[in-house]
Amino acid sequence: MSAPMFDFVPIWTAILGFGVFLYVLLDGFDLGVGILYGFAPDLASRNLVMNSVAPVWDGNETWLVLGGVGLLAAFPLAFAVILPAVYFPILAMLLALVFRGVAFEFRFRDAERRGLWDHGFCYGSAVAAFAQGVVLGAFIQGFQVEGRQFVGGSLDFLTPFSVFTGVALLFGYSLLGAGWLVLKTEGDLQQWARRLGRRCLVGVLAAILIVSVWTPLTNADIASRWFSWPNVVFLSPVPIVTALVAYGEWRALASRAEAWPFAGAIGLFALSYLGVAISLWPMIAPPHITLWQAASSSSTQAFLLIGTLFLLPIILMYTGWSYWVFRGKVRGDLGYH
Repeated sequence: MSAPMFDFVPIWTAILGFGVFLYVLLDGFDLGVGILYGFAPDLASRNLVMNSVAPVWDGNETWLVLGGVGLLAAFPLAFAVILPAVYFPILAMLLALVFRGVAFEFRFRDAERRGLWDHGFCYGSAVAAFAQGVVLGAFIQGFQVEGRQFVGGSLDFLTPFSVFTGVALLFGYSLLGAGWLVLKTEGDLQQWARRLGRRCLVGVLAAILIVSVWTPLTNADIASRWFSWPNVVFLSPVPIVTALVAYGEWRALASRAEAWPFAGAIGLFALSYLGVAISLWPMIAPPHITLWQAASSSSTQAFLLIGTLFLLPIILMYTGWSYWVFRGKVRGDLGYH
């Protein structure tokens, strides 16, 4: 009897989880900047807001590609179930990202229609963020599966919960964007970002509270995961630390701190991400398909892992280098042209 092959599922779970989180963090803050862009008080402020993300915005979407391709290659059954279930919000997200990118480039080259491209940049960012939130809500609620196929309708994703998570992610990305602008700007524009950041934080905290109550009430498995004994003791640090981070974020936005508002927003996203992972583990297509059931063969995962472990450090290095090169404050005399 041959020995079983090494289990690559935990490794691929960690890679995809890491990639998705980096996408949410990195593209999340520049989508948030795009959302807040529509509220900028004047042309000079809009120029600075856009210039703050100009050197890095397109590279941030690398992680979206990694997440999608990695899911297809390492967990093909999950890809086959999830994609048709959320086809329309994913299509809306991709179209919004394309239009947003076009608006970004044309705004600086088509001064006669700058207002059109300004709206395109803002609305494209908002639609992409909302669509991602709808996908998240549909994922948490789960999919109708029989055997190995999705058997639900094409509009099953559209529920009050998924619409709520879409709105919640608008606030979340806007909080990340506000933290980034506090870090990258100064003077009146920085104070403007702090004020919007505090408003977004209120929305984020309200969303965390409502989702934390809504999901256990509608899903007995999630309720048991969080509130059964002794889980309630082991998992209690998550909401406690979340409350402490939220308090620190409010204080940071109200103070003169520059790096902490962005760091606090990252902390809230990390804790929320952890909460979702705890609630759904080990499902990758809730509520029926686990990571192991959806995984491709061990030989396939091993082959893919060789290339991934080679490319992943390169992606991390050039991403880190781009942020290092364009560190510091953005100013009116330096920027994207």
